[in-house]
Amino acid sequence: MDNVNLVVEGLKFMVLGMTTVYLFLLLMVFVLSIISKIVKKYFPTKKLSPIYTKREAPKISNLAQDNDAVVAAIVASIQEFKKQN
Repeated sequence: MDNVNLVVEGLKFMVLGMTTVYLFLLLMVFVLSIISKIVKKYFPTKKLSPIYTKREAPKISNLAQDNDAVVAAIVASIQEFKKQN
């Protein structure tokens, strides 16, 4: 009988603890949403000018030249590594 009583007490504490955590998280979400609304009202975000929002696509010829330079650097570093070993 004593073991059953301990299990029931454990279940009571578990339910109490889980309820406390759930209510705390619910309160935290509520408070953070209010703070978010206040911040958005008094500190609105600035819109960026079109210069900063639009990006130009890189040109194919520049990519080919960059790719050749990268390949040359990789080959040179591999050859230097082989010389040292």
